[in-house]
Amino acid sequence: MRKHKSGGSKLGGQRQLKVRVKKTLQRSSSSQRWLERQLNDPYVAAAQREGYRSRAAYKLMEIDDKERLLKPGRRVVDLGAAPGGWSQIAAERVKSVEGKGQVVAIDLLDMEPVAGVEFVKLDFMDETAPGRLKAMLRDGGADLVLSDMAAQGTGHARTDHLRIMGLAEAAAEFACEVLTPGGAFVCKVFQGGTERGLLDLLKKSFAKVKHVKPPASRAESVELYVVALGLRGG
Repeated sequence: MRKHKSGGSKLGGQRQLKVRVKKTLQRSSSSQRWLERQLNDPYVAAAQREGYRSRAAYKLMEIDDKERLLKPGRRVVDLGAAPGGWSQIAAERVKSVEGKGQVVAIDLLDMEPVAGVEFVKLDFMDETAPGRLKAMLRDGGADLVLSDMAAQGTGHARTDHLRIMGLAEAAAEFACEVLTPGGAFVCKVFQGGTERGLLDLLKKSFAKVKHVKPPASRAESVELYVVALGLRGG
């Protein structure tokens, strides 16, 4: 039974005993650091304790605490949704389980069912995807499109940045197709520049564009989120 009340995330100031992992010859230094970071991460512990599928759930929770995007009754599309942490938060806050709002999740990967979430296994960049999603949504459109996707890394920083920004631009174009006027878009990007193409598209299409770095995003991480508000009508 989840004990967390989805009114906010207040984990950033919590302290816990640091866990150190014994080094082995089979484990690389990077794997060692990742494992220690996971074991000492209060958001990882909270996600396990409270029944969320990933620590990323708290990022959306904190973004929404600030921006108030997930109001009861709203229609939400979650791109690249697996394993489902963002879909869980969206369903709780728009109250889709109670039949008030609606959450549609899309991913190339399979995803275990989430209460209050309709899932479709599909590439959002497929030319049929916007039409299929709009057909699933009540009144034919979304109020909010979410994207916590990141392109698979190659280890080459410039290549990885271009891939990430290409994915973000594709997500923004998709959002503009399925959102109703006044709708909003939240997307993960990486510091080092929101590329001009993405920024130009968002500023042309939305009334307000801002960057947010939620507390659950690790301090050493270069990730941040772009929030675009108020899709302009056609």
